Amino acid sequence: MTDERRFDTLAVHGGEPRPPEGGSVVFPVHQGTVYEDAGPGAAPYIRLGTNPTQRHLHRRLAALEGAEAAVSAASGMGAITGALHSVLGTGDHLLAAGTFYGGTRQFLDEHAARLGWSWDLVDPCDPGAWRSALRPNTRALLTESITNPLPRVGDLAGAARFARAHGLVSVVDNTLATPVVFRPHEVGFDLVCHSATKALNGHSDIAAGAVTGSRERIARVAAVLGAYGAGLDPHAAFLLSRGLKTLALRVGRQNANAAAVARFLEGHEGIAEVAYPGLPAHPDHARARELFAGFGSVVAFRPAGGDEGAESLLKGLRLAYRASSLGGAESLVTRVRAAEAGLDRDLVRFSAGIEAAEDLVADFDQALAGVV
Repeated sequence: MTDERRFDTLAVHGGEPRPPEGGSVVFPVHQGTVYEDAGPGAAPYIRLGTNPTQRHLHRRLAALEGAEAAVSAASGMGAITGALHSVLGTGDHLLAAGTFYGGTRQFLDEHAARLGWSWDLVDPCDPGAWRSALRPNTRALLTESITNPLPRVGDLAGAARFARAHGLVSVVDNTLATPVVFRPHEVGFDLVCHSATKALNGHSDIAAGAVTGSRERIARVAAVLGAYGAGLDPHAAFLLSRGLKTLALRVGRQNANAAAVARFLEGHEGIAEVAYPGLPAHPDHARARELFAGFGSVVAFRPAGGDEGAESLLKGLRLAYRASSLGGAESLVTRVRAAEAGLDRDLVRFSAGIEAAEDLVADFDQALAGVV
């Protein structure tokens, strides 16, 4: 049953035991790998994600995404690959709707054929492309709620309906949106994946992944992760569960900061192009307003002056770290090469942290003085 409490409350209390274990309002770390056997299926086993701290995290994740069940993985790629392995077999075909995070694209490029999978990359905004690429052996549709690194918002509700109508398992990477902004199960997605390394944890100090869905589907994902030894260790599970407590606060600030920076960049002569779904000029702005409670924390843009302009800007920034991740408390900025990301132009990607928006804008202002 879906928890009807507001999200800010869910982030703090969702999935927490009442009364709390041992009276502690913070669920403890159960670091043990060996437990006394209490009967068939009852003994926790760390590799299978059934250690008590892992189970606690899974309840928390399921509550936040409004799902029946959840499982954690050792990384976001563990979550994506675990989900895909749970639904695809030799001879199966995948529709991949998006530009996709580099790790996901690399996995499909380098490993899908070896696994006996075929796949087609299709436009997430064009249902006609999905129909044209559909095959008799198509088994799943994979997309992103906000694409990465170029932020686009596809026809998400339409993708879920399309998958359901054609008997496909719908899988969505919700890393950039987070459940604060969008809860994909509410529009019909079967499996929701996260790189919890990013905003779910929010402190740039663990690697983790998560998958949510029905009990039946999550049992299949968990079986894959257990077979590959790709589960999350209990101490990382504890840290991730702790990070979730402040998720709503952090993501709210990050979204507001990204919007402030995007608006500033859009009007600056040193910027040739800005891509952020919160800007009215963005091609997916209307769809994002309809689906989302916010527009995400990632802004992509191209400085004037090509490579030289981009390097000048990045060297001039004093607050954002030059690093390739996103979703942390600190702002990050990185170059995205078109050839590496399957794009038609190079970009700079800015991931907003939780600093004061005024300071971030001022930092871009002074850094851009060297570009124009």
